[in-house]
Amino acid sequence: MKHKLITLLIGIVLGLTTTAQNYTIYPVPHLQKSMPGTARLEKRVCIVAEAGIDEATIQRAEQVMRDHALQPFRSERICKGCTNLLLGINGSRGIADKEAARMKLCREVFNQPKYDRHIVSLTADRQGAATILVLGENTDAAFYGLASIEQMLEQTQQEADGSSALPCATIYDCADLRDRGIIEGYYGVPYSAEVTKDLFRFMARYKMNTYMYGAKSDPYHSQLWAAPYPTSITDDQLRIGYLTQDMLRDITTAAHATKVNFIWAIHPGTAFTDADDPGVLDRIMQKFGYMHQLGVRQFGVFVDDVGVPSDDATLRLGADRLTELQQRIDRQWNTPTALATDTVKPLHYVPQLYAYSWVSTEQGKRFFGSLSTVPEKVRIYITGRGVWTVPCNEDLQIVSGWLGHEVSWWWNYPCNDNDVTKLFLMDTYANFHDEKHIITLSRMEPHLQGTHTLIANPMQQGEASKISLFSVADYAWNTAAFNNHRSYDAALVAAVGNDYADALRHLAPYLRYFDADALRYNVENYRQSVAEGNPRPWALVGTLKAVIASCEKLEQMAQSPREDCRLMYADLRPWLLKLKAMAQETVSRLQNQPTEAIDLDNNPDFQFEILSGLGSGISLSLQTAEPAAEYLRPLLIRLRERDNENQ
Repeated sequence: MKHKLITLLIGIVLGLTTTAQNYTIYPVPHLQKSMPGTARLEKRVCIVAEAGIDEATIQRAEQVMRDHALQPFRSERICKGCTNLLLGINGSRGIADKEAARMKLCREVFNQPKYDRHIVSLTADRQGAATILVLGENTDAAFYGLASIEQMLEQTQQEADGSSALPCATIYDCADLRDRGIIEGYYGVPYSAEVTKDLFRFMARYKMNTYMYGAKSDPYHSQLWAAPYPTSITDDQLRIGYLTQDMLRDITTAAHATKVNFIWAIHPGTAFTDADDPGVLDRIMQKFGYMHQLGVRQFGVFVDDVGVPSDDATLRLGADRLTELQQRIDRQWNTPTALATDTVKPLHYVPQLYAYSWVSTEQGKRFFGSLSTVPEKVRIYITGRGVWTVPCNEDLQIVSGWLGHEVSWWWNYPCNDNDVTKLFLMDTYANFHDEKHIITLSRMEPHLQGTHTLIANPMQQGEASKISLFSVADYAWNTAAFNNHRSYDAALVAAVGNDYADALRHLAPYLRYFDADALRYNVENYRQSVAEGNPRPWALVGTLKAVIASCEKLEQMAQSPREDCRLMYADLRPWLLKLKAMAQETVSRLQNQPTEAIDLDNNPDFQFEILSGLGSGISLSLQTAEPAAEYLRPLLIRLRERDNENQ
């Protein structure tokens, strides 16, 4: 049995998973093994945490239990008559580690060259009560094991006596990529604090750990990069995304609770490599000090979009200053006597050249070769061959070869700052088709090599971006197991819950700019029937009435008790209301009923605000949503023309 299990665990290296699975969990675990029997879920849950498990992980365990109507309490020993949840560190010789040894759990997962390695085991004690064991390589890895438990608890079985039970199983899991998450780096209104914190909770549930804040339109990131954030802002400033010190402190507190590395990035622009500005690092460190006081424990430096230097002196100065900045951070916050809660993780750096096709091969070698002297722990980012390139081994091999070690990937997906009137709510590969900047036939590499960092730059609609971000998380955790359509189906439930997932699944193809295939088919058939002199609109009317019904279902999210659903509705509202209005008017005209033409371009219900400009020159302007613009809108315009001609 042990030999068989080790053989299965070798599949982790190859990205394989077993087929015998009791639970549907995302991101897809590397190895899930069904065990015989079920374990009774007692209402009282005894949480036994070893000394190496931090408070954030324990509180997360308590919250998961409470969210499932269970009653957690802490103890130093296993309790009889309760569900026991043991949290520990591999090799610690603590209570969880000893229990894993008693159970003879295979430890091979901890020998794999992966990240956040952990074991989750659910068994029944002699009385049939559940014992849940989470053993991580460290407390963060145990934290991610709780994400699996959270989803397992949602799949409880009801026993004949009315009690709840869970199928016994063991999960051996780890992440393929070290840094998995989001970069708020688009051109537009920065996310509100409410959306940001909700994204943190979403990330904790789906094992993402990195959130880099580099909102282009935040003046305290770019134009006023050296100045501290204000203590108060006006309502107008709030509308365009300004943050106060208290708001940032609240955000970083939420990040620590969800184990999201909130990386605050500074954009000093050309000053970073200006030989006539010897004090630039002093000002950067002073700003980092302000941010450290607000709870930030990781920093980034952006020098993108300011022109690519080519002379050796500037290249050398940029590398030297980046190295010195990392050294200053280590001297200030990473001393041997520093508290663990005060230490700062390595820098993230977005260079002037991040899309290597902008320059010749020789220039690319010189540019990234100049950065080869920077400490390897500093994360240096690229977007690949182009700005919108999908992560691929070819680009990683080229740039990592020039740099001399791995690079990090900033993925502009599902970013819509160059396509602001469109939403990208479809599955990953359909989005590749819809986003005009992405090569349509791009596919995710089953074994991504040359990077340990994948962070995605989302749409200006943070909640709506969850659909794509879910699949990014799924892929980054277990690249070989990524299944586009299964991941998408799960993403819809993750984004809006079971109550609204079916309606969103139905509407997503209509909320996009390019119409759903069903609508396209019915429109073309209707046009053909008109051309034949025997109009047959019934199938099209039926399709549009179903769209209207789904729109009305999603409108209920505005009154949902769930904050994430209310925030999602706010993101979708202009597209949703316009789609519904177009469908209603089209149905009326197809049925030859008198109807008033809606204003498709200037109706406030269909509009949303965007930011233009940077730094002190930013301003709000209105844009109009464009759902179902390929077939439904032209059909509606033609029906209006027909009705006007018949008057």
